[in-house]
Amino acid sequence: MADSFSFDVVSDFDRQELVNAVDQVRREVGQRYDLKDSASELDLQENELTITTASEMTLQAVTDVLRQKATKRNLSLKIFDFQTPESVGGNRLRQQVKLRRGLSQELAKKLSKTVRDNVKKVTVAIQGESLRVTSKSKNDLQQVITLLKAEELEVPLQFENYR
Repeated sequence: MADSFSFDVVSDFDRQELVNAVDQVRREVGQRYDLKDSASELDLQENELTITTASEMTLQAVTDVLRQKATKRNLSLKIFDFQTPESVGGNRLRQQVKLRRGLSQELAKKLSKTVRDNVKKVTVAIQGESLRVTSKSKNDLQQVITLLKAEELEVPLQFENYR
């Protein structure tokens, strides 16, 4: 029997599910009557997604389809950081969508402080882009998970390696 228990708090998403969602969006944009002639393009890189389309209206429609497909694939909408659309040549718009992954140092410090202030019997360690929460009691760990789920954050949180 272990004398201490722990879990990791991370902010991540399933890359393959995102690739599948973007493919579904491309297919739907190519088939929908109102979007077919907009010559909309979605370009997925490692840390961002670029949407290029004909107008503000089609950009809104494509982002709505993207949100819908991501939700159906159990991806949190918090992973998308929509930047301001910019005009590119020929009456077209481009919008960068940054993909949020990992906990920033400021957010990790804030979460660590919140946990330490509210649950006294746990230790919190920042490990790169994740937090390790350790305690002698599983109940305290459950309390930390409940506390963090109640927080309103700009990134989605997952709890891994619960031992």
